[in-house]
Amino acid sequence: MSNILTRLRLRRTGDDTSTETAPVEKEPRTRFGAWLGRPMTSFHLIIAVAALLVTLGLTMVLSASGVYSYDTDGSPWMVFARQVLWTFVGLFAFYVAMRMPVSVMRRLAFSGFAVTIVLLVLVLIPGIGKVANGSRGWFVIAGLSMQPSELAKIAFLLWGAHLLATRRMERASLREMLIPLVPAAVVALALIVAQPDLGQTVSLGIILLGLLWYAGLPLRVFVSSLFAVMLSAAVLAMAEGYRSDRVMSWLNPGADSQGSGYQARQARFALANGGIFGDGLGQGTAKWNYLPNAHNDFIFAIIGEELGFVGAAGLLCLFGLFAYTGMRIARRSADPFLRLLTATATLWVMGQVFINVGYVVGLLPVTGLQLPLISAGGTSTATTLLMVGIMANAARHEPEAVAALRAGRDDRVNRLLRLPLPSPYVPSRTESVRDRLRTQKKESRPRPTANSRGAKSAKAGTRTARKPAGENRRQTPTPARAVRAPRHHGDGRDRSGRRARTLEGQRYG
Repeated sequence: MSNILTRLRLRRTGDDTSTETAPVEKEPRTRFGAWLGRPMTSFHLIIAVAALLVTLGLTMVLSASGVYSYDTDGSPWMVFARQVLWTFVGLFAFYVAMRMPVSVMRRLAFSGFAVTIVLLVLVLIPGIGKVANGSRGWFVIAGLSMQPSELAKIAFLLWGAHLLATRRMERASLREMLIPLVPAAVVALALIVAQPDLGQTVSLGIILLGLLWYAGLPLRVFVSSLFAVMLSAAVLAMAEGYRSDRVMSWLNPGADSQGSGYQARQARFALANGGIFGDGLGQGTAKWNYLPNAHNDFIFAIIGEELGFVGAAGLLCLFGLFAYTGMRIARRSADPFLRLLTATATLWVMGQVFINVGYVVGLLPVTGLQLPLISAGGTSTATTLLMVGIMANAARHEPEAVAALRAGRDDRVNRLLRLPLPSPYVPSRTESVRDRLRTQKKESRPRPTANSRGAKSAKAGTRTARKPAGENRRQTPTPARAVRAPRHHGDGRDRSGRRARTLEGQRYG
């Protein structure tokens, strides 16, 4: 009761004995709330979620690929060994991305995208690119296959975020922002379509739409781009015979249950066999050549069969935590480049999760997109870990995290990984001038307060009561002198009265 009375007393502004109101700081009610408010929470969350996803992915790849590996190579460890090797490559890329300065990342963005365009051209040349699953989109070096379209998505995301953030700060016109970005995306999409690879085309389209949305471009541009991507996907889905067969089997599952609809049908059977708690890890039967690509595109069905509804729902909750962490980093970032990059990367990963789970459960037609960090796929796992490393780097560059680390506050994870101190974000000259002009406009406006409005109303009422009955109402009254309330600094303004810039998670711009 005494705490409530103290808060009410502090909030009073008309107290005769005091001229200023002390700011009331909201204290977290629980330990979990206090932990969420710590400077390094985003960094710890993204690392923990990535570690759990990688561990679960390796476990399920080992469980789902044993029969396929034995039939193909005579050893039940073939697919799992390759997945472990690519995971180590991805962890190395993850560590390099965490240590890389943001300025270097932005400086190398365009060069990296240009290199991936060259790789997309080379993979289409017979004798250089290898055909797998009907798509010429693989390089095979020393027995290891690499998919350049996965690298192209990362490079396009980095370059697109750098381009839009820079030109947005420079107040570039809409044409200047779209002309370099959209033609480059069209070139990359055309090269991926030529392989052909519908799944990677859809994934790159999600990245393009995410960049346009979070950059705050006009709604008509986003809607027109969304319509173009959906129309292109529909045309590509019906252009090839096997794709149109998949679409028709999705629309009518019982029409060709032993042909184009076989995979989707067997995946639903595996999910149904799992029930609530599953058959047990390693005890599933769908991987015994009943479900093709059980370790890759349809690994979610194996998870549902062996771990049941509880395991599948737990995995989806883990991806939900990943989405929350990514958007939290984007909301708390001061750098527009990192804000745009992390938000779009989160949308891209969650878009792939939605598409993969959607076609496994029968909500979408089969497209061949893998489940990030879970499915067996070397290049996909390595590039996704690279992107997660960039997000962890962005988490270390949150303003509160930078202030805490540079102030000497100890963090065990940073000390264990021997990470360098992050650099604070320095606004560009254009942004500084714009903020200064915006501040001057705000300071030039009068700020009526509750006390001044009350004083004006009281004096106006007094003058009205003293007026004679026949006095002309158009007569200009004597202006009342407003009683200015004392200015407080606990409401988000600095001492000059300027409101601090909000770095919330809405669309950038």
